[in-house]
Amino acid sequence: MGCTALVLSATGTASAGADGHRDTARQVLGANDGWGAYGTGTTGGAAADAEHVYTVTSWAEFRQALADGGDAPKIIKVKGTIDAVAEGCDALAAPGYDFDAYLEKYAPEKWGLDTDLSAEPADSPEGLRRASAARQDAAIKAFVPANTTIIGIGRNAGFKGASLQIKGVDNVIVRNLTIESPVDCFPQWDPTDGSTGNWNSEYDSAVVYGSTHVWLDHNTFTDGDHPDSAAPTYFGMLYQQHDGELDIVRGADYVTASWNVFADHDKTILIGNSDSESTAVGDRGHLKVTFHHNLFANLIERAPRVRFGQVDSYNNHFVAGPGYSYSFGIGKESQLVAEHNAFTLPDGVSPAKILKKWNEAPVTAAGNHVNGKPTDLIAVHNAEIPGETLQSGAGWTPTLRTKVDPVRWVPRIVGDRAGAGRLR
Repeated sequence: MGCTALVLSATGTASAGADGHRDTARQVLGANDGWGAYGTGTTGGAAADAEHVYTVTSWAEFRQALADGGDAPKIIKVKGTIDAVAEGCDALAAPGYDFDAYLEKYAPEKWGLDTDLSAEPADSPEGLRRASAARQDAAIKAFVPANTTIIGIGRNAGFKGASLQIKGVDNVIVRNLTIESPVDCFPQWDPTDGSTGNWNSEYDSAVVYGSTHVWLDHNTFTDGDHPDSAAPTYFGMLYQQHDGELDIVRGADYVTASWNVFADHDKTILIGNSDSESTAVGDRGHLKVTFHHNLFANLIERAPRVRFGQVDSYNNHFVAGPGYSYSFGIGKESQLVAEHNAFTLPDGVSPAKILKKWNEAPVTAAGNHVNGKPTDLIAVHNAEIPGETLQSGAGWTPTLRTKVDPVRWVPRIVGDRAGAGRLR
């Protein structure tokens, strides 16, 4: 058997067979392509033998493929759209759970706003909600092992209602998937959250938790058929059934997110999940993430919100829609570098909103365009929001970058090539 040739693509290095065709399922992250390329790099399941290459068409098949073979390199090819909650929310409800009874008991005019529901017994509406939530948690989370590539076949592959858990592992690739945000079937009412209470939901589309060397590429993250704008209100508050599209937390490191679409969501990407000192101990010196050539469209906030991490964001296109709050959240001890990005803002939305200061932390923001014009994001922010003065200079210079495209080209390039179904 002859040696396998290698060819270089725009987004990484892939093996090619004797016919010269590139095998995208065995493609690895290219050298210098963001923080995911640091050290040992990110190869996912590229070294998988034939016994550890799977094609799956159902949620049960997908979870079985994840479990087979432990941490041996594996490739899981997803065919079509796989629904983790195909039987609907009612199938996950614990016996006796009744949403109308929940609303009746915990209505603010009856329960008040001073006492949370944590002490409610197991047979109460809240207790039955907790039991139902536990059933959903067990049903929709898929734990991805080390040395794994998950890749969609063709243009219409992906997941609905699922939460990918990349937790405590190394070397994972996720590509070419449309991932519709999971709907929390059983959100919790917290009367003590804010002055009027609030609904809180679980389940991110994907979570990178304490993991290293992860490449997320050419995926589309969206709320799909369940946008927040269509959600009802109860107790005067939005019945929130979504959490984040992507969270990178708990000391995760060396992540590259490239050529993805993040669309139609509220709290989109969180890097570092807490300001608390107990969490900070594990996050300081970690949370190194690169975002490049992604489209962030019709998002409200967190694209991303950063704590602690050294985050490099370049050549992305941000398109603001209704309800826009901010793009970059400057959080505790963060070191964000945001360069050569394009922003498209509607009339009446100031570029001063692009950066949001949550804590004192320096930021580098250079070479960015807003509506086609060069804009100093820090200067315009400080001029219009003087109570949140930002300091310039993140204190480090990214070196792990592929070609940096001229910012004026970014909207067209990203619009043509980002998202699922557009692998080249």
